[in-house]
Amino acid sequence: MFHFIKEGNCMDISVTQAVLLGITYWLAVGNLPFAGLWSLQRPLVCGLVAGIILGDPVQGAVVGGSINLVYLGFISAGGSMPADMGLAGVLGTTYAIAGNLDSGTALAIAVPLGVLGTIVWYGRMTLDSIYVHIADRYIERGEYDKIWRANILFPQMMCFLMTVVPCGLAAYFGASYIQGMLSLLSGTILKVFQIIGGVMPALGIAITLLYIYKGEAKVFLFLGFILAVFSGFSLLTLGVISLLVAIVYMQVTSANEPAVAGATDDDDDDDD
Repeated sequence: MFHFIKEGNCMDISVTQAVLLGITYWLAVGNLPFAGLWSLQRPLVCGLVAGIILGDPVQGAVVGGSINLVYLGFISAGGSMPADMGLAGVLGTTYAIAGNLDSGTALAIAVPLGVLGTIVWYGRMTLDSIYVHIADRYIERGEYDKIWRANILFPQMMCFLMTVVPCGLAAYFGASYIQGMLSLLSGTILKVFQIIGGVMPALGIAITLLYIYKGEAKVFLFLGFILAVFSGFSLLTLGVISLLVAIVYMQVTSANEPAVAGATDDDDDDDD
């Protein structure tokens, strides 16, 4: 089904693969059930899918995981989108596999792509306001059975065009020139990109640690660090221990909440 040709270090992407990569991006940001913001949008997941499409799922997962580290502290509040990590994951992985890039260089390329992807997001949010007025007209005419068109059908059709077309074109044409770009940037400039790509995961982890350190979980941060360094346990074992500690912590805190609430009510009665 998939056809790609390797010439030296460069891979030519077929039209079918480019379209499938565009569809992957649409599913990642389209807010569809069981897909999107909490699953496919994550660079680790969409990178894996992009790798499957391009015939190298292992490299796709590796590159996608590297890109994912930057967005560990990602927060989208109030409809704002500081970066489009779905586009960064899809195109970053595509260019990495097509150009045979290391994960650090791919990461340095993917992050600016994620910033450019915000244009698609804000364009969608702006144009979606049109469909609210269409729904109002359906209500005025009593055509309640057609409201779903303005709520789901029309916005998803527009989202499909705004995501599949640019992402597919960028994957198809961009991958063809990635080797030439690398040759042009070879030397000091490419080394700078690799250094920046190596620093970015540390930045994503640091942002996450800032949020952890502000809450009650800071003690678990130090406990987990000490356990990871001195215990010699595998990541799977550490993950299971962390899960059990989190469950016990939630059980203890939820059990104490009714007692605290009851004590507060008694104090209010005494004041009366």
